[in-house]
Amino acid sequence: MRYKKIPSSLFIKNRKNFKNKMSTNAIAIFTSNDLMPTNADDLMGFAQNNDMFYLAGIDQEESVLLLYPDAELSENREILFVKETNDLIKIWEGDKLTKEKATEISGIKNIKWLKDFEITLQYMAFEADTFYLGHNEHKKSATVAMLTQQDRMIKFCKEKYPLHNYKRAAKIIRALRQIKTEEEIELIQKAIDISIGSFKRVLKSVQPDKMEYELEAELTYGLIKKGAKRHAFLPIIASGKNACALHYNTNDNICKDGDMVLMDFGVCYANYNSDTTRCFPVNGKFTKRQKEVYNAVLHCLKEGSKLLKPGFLPTDYEKQMADLVEEQLINLGLLNAKEVKDQDPKNPLYKKYFMHGTAHHLGLDVHDVGLYSRPFEPGMVLTCEPGIYISEEGIGCRLENNILITQEGNVNLTKAMPIEIDVIEVLMK
Repeated sequence: MRYKKIPSSLFIKNRKNFKNKMSTNAIAIFTSNDLMPTNADDLMGFAQNNDMFYLAGIDQEESVLLLYPDAELSENREILFVKETNDLIKIWEGDKLTKEKATEISGIKNIKWLKDFEITLQYMAFEADTFYLGHNEHKKSATVAMLTQQDRMIKFCKEKYPLHNYKRAAKIIRALRQIKTEEEIELIQKAIDISIGSFKRVLKSVQPDKMEYELEAELTYGLIKKGAKRHAFLPIIASGKNACALHYNTNDNICKDGDMVLMDFGVCYANYNSDTTRCFPVNGKFTKRQKEVYNAVLHCLKEGSKLLKPGFLPTDYEKQMADLVEEQLINLGLLNAKEVKDQDPKNPLYKKYFMHGTAHHLGLDVHDVGLYSRPFEPGMVLTCEPGIYISEEGIGCRLENNILITQEGNVNLTKAMPIEIDVIEVLMK
């Protein structure tokens, strides 16, 4: 592993919390993600199913977790099934988890080989009344066009045990994952700390006529060297007008003298993620107009962050953040105050320059699971990311911090990442 061992107590606690929410006499089943192919015999890098990792800490393919709190035999209340290795696998792929190592990581004592899953389940299934099965219920799920391991498990169970009750594991785990433990916050902070060092490395390498992908290379070097597993998502290195495309990530243009770069990137460390955005001038010095736009966005970030507090509804937060950006757009001369006052509230004028939401949960997923109808609570980690995009001027600016909500107020986990104009310009000298 690239990361330090996570105490198994975290996963033991997570399973306990999940089991406490299950109905009586029910079995819950969680699967690992698939290894995804590219072409021919090649594969993409493995990314674990985050519910599986949350409950067991297992970062290996072909794994299944079975929870049956009311099982008659105590050893059957938690069973982890992992892939059995052999000499051929060792030669081609290296070591896989032993039963002893799986117990050490997860805290689960009953470890079986995956080939024994179906017969083990059959011995217990007819004693149970209900199955909890996992599924990707994220509203922006990208798996709608493919059959996942979770889909195959649902199909298998319903075909073999059609008369059982079926419930959604996601409904429980989505609520649990929104509130981060101290251990999880430390892992998110580690990802952020790595991102801070990588960002400073990029600032020292920027100069006119460099390619955007050269900055991406500096960013990648910095985060991998410090033990990150990967980028949390494809990094956005958008110079000039490219910054007005919200999810631009081809990163294949020249960084021109006089332009500003928008860099939106995240670090994945121990499966936990950071997500930050910073902007900086290619030549090391902001123009007057770039400063105006930048300071307007920075004002919205600072004021908007104050709204991330216990009891505040996400919808109210987004409305007040939009009001903050709208005010700054008027100050920048991009909107007319009278026209704004008379605008159609269903089609606000600010949408021309500000088109996205400004807060999402952060954790095992970059856009972490959770319901946005739920008020903010202590233990939640969210982004705050206002932006202003002026395509006619070739200026796009977004600034993003990661915020931990506590009972005493919020904590800016990204406070050490340079953001003030004078600090950035000094670092770029």
